Amino acid sequence: MENNIKQIVLDFMKTDAYKPLSYEELKAELNIDQENLSEFNQSLKELEDNGDIIITKKKKYGTTERMNLIAGRIQGNKKGFAFLIPDNKDFKDLFIPQEKLNGAMHNDRVIARLTSPELQTKKSEGEVIRILKRANEKIVGTFENSKNFGFVVPDDPRIYQDVFISKGDFNGVKDGFKVVVEITQWPDGRRNPEGKIVEILGHKDDIGTDILSVIRGHNLPEDFPSEVESQAAKIPETVREEEIEKRMDLRDRIIVTIDGEDAKDLDDAVSVEKLANGNYLLGVHIADVSHYVFESSPLDKEALKRGTSVYLIDRVIPMLPRRLSNGICSLNPQVERLTLSCDMEIDKKGKVQKYEIYESVIKTKERMTYKNVNKILTDNDPETIERYKELVPTFKVMDELKQILNNKRRVRGSVEFEFQETKIILDDKGTPIEIRPYDRGVSEQIIEEFMLVCNETIAEHMYWKERPFVYRVHEDPDPEKIETFNEFIHNFGYALKGLAEVHPKALQQLMDQVKGTREERIISTLMLRSLKKARYTSLTNGHFGLAAKYYCHFTSPIRRYPDLIIHRIIKEDLHGKLNEKRLRELSSKIEQIADQSSIRERMAEEAEREVEDLKKTEYMKKKVGEEYEGIISSVTSFGMFVELDNTVEGLIHISNIEDDYYIFDQKHHMLIGERLKKTYKIGDVVKIRVVKADVASRTIDFALI
Repeated sequence: MENNIKQIVLDFMKTDAYKPLSYEELKAELNIDQENLSEFNQSLKELEDNGDIIITKKKKYGTTERMNLIAGRIQGNKKGFAFLIPDNKDFKDLFIPQEKLNGAMHNDRVIARLTSPELQTKKSEGEVIRILKRANEKIVGTFENSKNFGFVVPDDPRIYQDVFISKGDFNGVKDGFKVVVEITQWPDGRRNPEGKIVEILGHKDDIGTDILSVIRGHNLPEDFPSEVESQAAKIPETVREEEIEKRMDLRDRIIVTIDGEDAKDLDDAVSVEKLANGNYLLGVHIADVSHYVFESSPLDKEALKRGTSVYLIDRVIPMLPRRLSNGICSLNPQVERLTLSCDMEIDKKGKVQKYEIYESVIKTKERMTYKNVNKILTDNDPETIERYKELVPTFKVMDELKQILNNKRRVRGSVEFEFQETKIILDDKGTPIEIRPYDRGVSEQIIEEFMLVCNETIAEHMYWKERPFVYRVHEDPDPEKIETFNEFIHNFGYALKGLAEVHPKALQQLMDQVKGTREERIISTLMLRSLKKARYTSLTNGHFGLAAKYYCHFTSPIRRYPDLIIHRIIKEDLHGKLNEKRLRELSSKIEQIADQSSIRERMAEEAEREVEDLKKTEYMKKKVGEEYEGIISSVTSFGMFVELDNTVEGLIHISNIEDDYYIFDQKHHMLIGERLKKTYKIGDVVKIRVVKADVASRTIDFALI
């Protein structure tokens, strides 16, 4: 029997004629002999653990979907109810009332039964019938003592139940301390989970406890296992001569890295020159991490488990040990490094006329920063121009090509969201001393355009090669959400074209209309929330936001696992190693890798956002009593959120608007005074006073002046 028994079992159970069978019946139907028995048993276990199949009370096997069951992940809510996010992306989220969670907690993988007749409506409801995998074996929170027992209030509000701690499991903790609690008894009906204190992180108000709590809360591993460190230690710190001889030698080419000033993991370098025919030769040279990180090695397994590097303002939790990420894999200046290169000849309209993908060795001429390239191209700073005079012509050609590529994307309808990123400056104790918007300059745009065209070229190349691959997809938005967004922008006098089947070009036209207005940031944010989240998958379903048919992540293998795995596939293809057996092997696991990468990416984003909110709240705590001007960014039935110029957002509670009784007009997103008819709507500029900043809940309260 051929190797992939798991797929054979699943395909057999999905046939229309299949009726649930017992273990013995299934074994007989599939002619499983002694030689294949072990793999058959393992396949059944994996399919059951993953929620693809289920064993009924009568000990018969069937697929979950054909039994009106849905496998997925629980997304909790602080009010006690939850949603099931189905594994099958064709299904909508399922509402799970609190009383039907049956002990399931936020992020648990479960199987749910549909309790409402319709699956694809907003009113779809379900009930958890089986918990496949627990997500919260350890929880971070604040310990509260209550004489004979204690409890831990979880930091994550989506875990809505406190964890009960008996006196014997305090382990010396005192009231008000941040702790890690290990669950010893899962929740059951109305009974809370129980646990024991396994780590005391420090008092909730101590410096450093805050970020440490986020790290533990998201289960971010700071240290690498000993076998991973041991493997990393054996990797040479310089490139070997015999390896150089096997590759295209680009050491004489003018190649530079352009990154932020603080970056230490430099995984992309670029070169550009103008050809005699007027076209541009763009080279994108990416660290060849897969040369050092072999499949299924301890380094590789740990990288897949982590999925991504996580950037937390004052520290990086890397995907790979620093010996690799900051050392031999990082494209440090004026040293030899192994790379995977993509040379593209691009015409004056931005079309890639031809390209070549190959293994190379480079020696970058300079480690440039965004700041210094912006000084050259935007500020015409004489000192910086003199310092890098040999490279200045190259940067000017890069700027030309950037404009051509950007124009091409805009014409086809790629959406450019205008977000001001936040720059938070900490002192040496980790206290925030400044918060300001961080604007993208010309150099940031150059790197963005070069990486985008490279990612598209690679994705299309591998699509036509028909190889198993990890694509980056962004599906078309939900028409209902676009309709709601259109109603919202109507309040500002804008409207979307082609609502029935909106094209990204319509969204970009709106972005052009709002550019430079006070409401630009708010409309950008709400537009983004109306779209689906980009994710990794083995299918090429296109990228709506970029208006691209083919897209992947190729350019950051030091810090993203999908990039690393596709480097490995590309290199195997270059060396003719993708035989039938290997293609089958890759096909069987690529979607699992894509899913794991998407999950870890979301986790990293949550942790990064949480630390940012934490530091913003900490910063504003020192500003209580101070007055600012801001813009109303959101209006709700309980008040309105105001965003300040430094990107900090706070709530003015409706009870604190004292000049009238205000009613919420949901359709027009505004508050209307009952007596004076005064209105507050999104986009209005208001003056506020900071009245409270609660670090524990990450909330900031404002009052109207």
